[in-house]
Amino acid sequence: MARAGLTAERLTRAAADLADEIGFQNVTVSVLARGFGVKPAALYSHVKDAQELRVRVALLALAELADRAAAALAGRAGKDALVAFANAYRDYAKEHPGRYAAMQIELDSEALDIGPAIRHAEMTRAILRGYRLPEPDQTDAVRMLHSTFHGYVSLEMAGGFRRTPREADASWSRTLDALDAVLGNWPPA
Repeated sequence: MARAGLTAERLTRAAADLADEIGFQNVTVSVLARGFGVKPAALYSHVKDAQELRVRVALLALAELADRAAAALAGRAGKDALVAFANAYRDYAKEHPGRYAAMQIELDSEALDIGPAIRHAEMTRAILRGYRLPEPDQTDAVRMLHSTFHGYVSLEMAGGFRRTPREADASWSRTLDALDAVLGNWPPA
């Protein structure tokens, strides 16, 4: 029998909040159940297993980031759009480290076909259309942007830039300048 008040959505939000608090890798069905004062078995009528819960958190995070990025991108193009998108990405990761970690899990094709993942990919490609990149260059540029954003944010959050004299924000700004220059002068195939 389902416990009153528990839903898949409520469990997903609670798991996402917990991920931000204790780390995504530490969120388990048992830990989540303890937070609700129930036995782990009570959660299985709402989520199939721990993997489904992880995917739900990843999709929630992608949706939240897509909403934030869409608001930041409104009315912008070119470098302004690139910077707005990048800053939305970086700010989200810093504010929600557990949710950000969830977004990095590999999603199967069924999960990738769900709105949040598609919306995120479409926004990235919309930015690149401003640079007039055709395929397959656009795919290469998407990978470059994601690798750069993820690498920078991951190193920054891990403390990788603390021992250098230059502020991380200044380097971030220059990194975005460099990305804009590369995208504006994409090498021919």
